[in-house]
Amino acid sequence: MLKWLSTTLNRFGTNLVYPAIGIALFLFLWSITAQSIDTSLGKFPGPVAVAEQFESLYQDHITEGEKEVAFYQRQEKRNAARVAKDPSYQPKIRAYTGKETFFDQIITSLVTVMSGFLLAAIIAIPLGILMGLNKNVQASVNPIVQIFKPVSPLAWLPLVTMVVSALYVSDDPLVSKSFINSMITVSLCSLWPMVINTSLGVASLDKDLVNVSKVLRLSPLTHVKKIVLPASVPMIFTGMRLSLGVAWMVLIAAEMLAQNPGLGKFVWDEFQNGSSESLARIMAAVIVIGFIGFLLDRTMLQLQKMVSWDKSSVSA
Repeated sequence: MLKWLSTTLNRFGTNLVYPAIGIALFLFLWSITAQSIDTSLGKFPGPVAVAEQFESLYQDHITEGEKEVAFYQRQEKRNAARVAKDPSYQPKIRAYTGKETFFDQIITSLVTVMSGFLLAAIIAIPLGILMGLNKNVQASVNPIVQIFKPVSPLAWLPLVTMVVSALYVSDDPLVSKSFINSMITVSLCSLWPMVINTSLGVASLDKDLVNVSKVLRLSPLTHVKKIVLPASVPMIFTGMRLSLGVAWMVLIAAEMLAQNPGLGKFVWDEFQNGSSESLARIMAAVIVIGFIGFLLDRTMLQLQKMVSWDKSSVSA
């Protein structure tokens, strides 16, 4: 009983008490430091100023939503009145074109990063498996991976922008070019951790498993499906977690330059705005960016635990 109680208290302290102490200490140091920093826009925002901006951003979101509802109600009344006058009139439905709120931009960023990440996964995982299974492919592709792995998104984005502008030509595009630019840039920068970790996981496959596959005379596709993938899941997901973290960091810079309406553009617009509230709003965005990055990593970790047969290989 005493042992169980001691274990429970230790777990409670590790999971709740100590993190709460760390956060409280961080907020205290942030508040004290902010008071001593003067910028061209005034004092650097402390926790209280940032909390006020969260409330302000939420109110902006509510107000914009009310404007959208009122817009469609007016449009519906206007069309109904036109149809009553002239039954042959075909009502025109116009989309609301109000500004995106902070919360809308969060959704846009999440859609962009997941689109880029999934595109990268579709390319990287099969390529990594092929590299892990074939030493000749490994020797051929590895130099390319090592050359492009450290390239910054700031270097990729101008090239991506020019290529997309040349190829993505449409009078009525399904999605905007800025979204495509950001998505492809995210994909290019998040490819490499997945390729490297997947190939390492496949190459380090237990020889006994390989011999079993040979004895059973499994076809190459069945060998990959039944032997390679289950044994390589921990390394593949490690690469995916690393890639998703890279993708989220790259996205913010890509959105700033591509002017894709997400969190990166929000930060850039507030910086350009230069109002007395801009610093607090940027700091609010920074906190949200960090928190979402943490949630994405935890989500990927839980997925890894769900699909991995060896739970001990899954580390936080």
